[in-house]
Amino acid sequence: MTDPVSQEVRQRAAAIRLAVFDVDGVLTDGRLYLGEDNSEARAFHTRDGLGLIMLLAAGLRVAVISGKKSNALEQRMGSMGIQDVLHGRNDKLRALEELLERTGLRSQQACFTGDDILDLPPMAAVGLAVAVADAHPSVRRAAHWITGECGGRGAAREVCDLLLESQERMVSTLRALEQRIESAANAAPTATSTATSTE
Repeated sequence: MTDPVSQEVRQRAAAIRLAVFDVDGVLTDGRLYLGEDNSEARAFHTRDGLGLIMLLAAGLRVAVISGKKSNALEQRMGSMGIQDVLHGRNDKLRALEELLERTGLRSQQACFTGDDILDLPPMAAVGLAVAVADAHPSVRRAAHWITGECGGRGAAREVCDLLLESQERMVSTLRALEQRIESAANAAPTATSTATSTE
């Protein structure tokens, strides 16, 4: 069950301009799938992905910080338009500080969502600290708000929805996405026109 959203949490969420997410345990369920060739695979939730795209469409900055370096992560984030991918970074507080320096934003304008003890330093430094439902107990205690869903199962989407709703941007963002999809559909060549052009 999702934590009730207090007025204080909504006020904090309304000020956010930079949404930062841990990866393993937040955007994924924390499990790593190991292949016989020592390759690693993770699973991301499509609902979370759409939430991140919605934040970008609303004009918010989105970033991810991960202790593991992964080209697949960079490709996944890049496919959604997320350029701020800091991976192979165990000092997540320093990574967050770099993001703030890069964007010119204040710490109170940042949100950090985490699940384990390495996430505690950046969570203590931001305006809105969020823990996923199955986070370590110390992380849950440090959070301003706790999601109802576990990591990798829609928790990040809850954070995205909280930010958009608190900033009263949900309706306008959905409308902008619908228009973008409609424009893309209208611009796509029909089967008839494609066949004609190749004759």
